[in-house]
Amino acid sequence: MHIARTLDDLRAHLAPLGGVAFVPTMGNLHEGHIALVRQARRHGQTVVASIFVNRLQFLPHEDFDTYPRTWESDCAQLRAAGCDVLFAPDERALYPEPQTCKVHPDPAVADILEGHFRPGFFTGVCTVVAKLFNCVQPRAALFGQKDYQQVMVVRHMVRQLAMPVEIVACDTLRAADGLALSSRNGYLSAAERAEAVQLSAVLRGMADAVRAGDRDFDAIEQRATTALAARGWQPDYLALRRRSDLLAPVPGDALVALGAARLGSTRLIDNLEIDA
Repeated sequence: MHIARTLDDLRAHLAPLGGVAFVPTMGNLHEGHIALVRQARRHGQTVVASIFVNRLQFLPHEDFDTYPRTWESDCAQLRAAGCDVLFAPDERALYPEPQTCKVHPDPAVADILEGHFRPGFFTGVCTVVAKLFNCVQPRAALFGQKDYQQVMVVRHMVRQLAMPVEIVACDTLRAADGLALSSRNGYLSAAERAEAVQLSAVLRGMADAVRAGDRDFDAIEQRATTALAARGWQPDYLALRRRSDLLAPVPGDALVALGAARLGSTRLIDNLEIDA
C-alpha cells in the first residue's frame, strides 16, 4: 500500500493507474470502513482510501481535538483489506491557505435534521469531499448508509456540479446486538455501550408502527422521543421522512426512520429504511 502525504505524490502515483474507487474516511477505522474498502474493488481497478480529520465539519464545541487518531491500526487494517493507496495529508497539505472558497449545499436537504442541529456541518462535508474528489479523481466513491443524510447531500452535490463520480451507498454494518458501527462508539463506557442499542431499537419500533398501519407520523415520533428520553438520552430528533428527499412524508411515500441522540457525552446517529 502506497501512502501519499502530499497532493503531488498522490497524483504522480495515480497517474499510470486506472479506474479509481475511493473511500474517504477520518480514520479511527472499524469494520464498517473496511467493508467499504473491500467493496470498492468491485467499482474500480485501484482502491484509494483517505484519512483526514476535517476541521471544517466540526462545530466549535465538538470533538475535533479529541477525535481518536489511530494511525498504526488504520494502516494495518487498510493493508489487510487490499487498499492500494492511502492519501493521508496533514492540514497544510490539503488546506495550504485558509479555505475561504466553500461548497454550500442545497439548504432544502442540508439544513434539516443533522444540518439543523449541526449548522454548517454539511458545508464542511461538501467542501472537503469536493476537494478530495479533485485530488483523487475517482470514478466511484463509497459511503456508509449510516450517514444517510450525508450520502444524499453528497449525491445531490455531485449531480448539481456534474462531477463524474458514482456515489455508492453501502449497507450499515452492525454489532451482533444491532448497534450501528461508528468510530464514536469508542467513547462509550461499558454501561453506555449496553444502553446504546436502544437507539436502533426505537427506530425499529417506529418502523413496526408504520408497517402495522399507523399513519400518525407525528405521534410515532413523539412516542419514540419520549421513550428514549425516559432512558436518560438527550434526543435531537427521531423522525420519519420520505426517502427521496427527507421531507415530511405523506401516506404512500417510501419512508426512512432517522435518529440522533446523545447518550452521556456521546452523540450517536442511526437510520432504518422502512419496507412497505
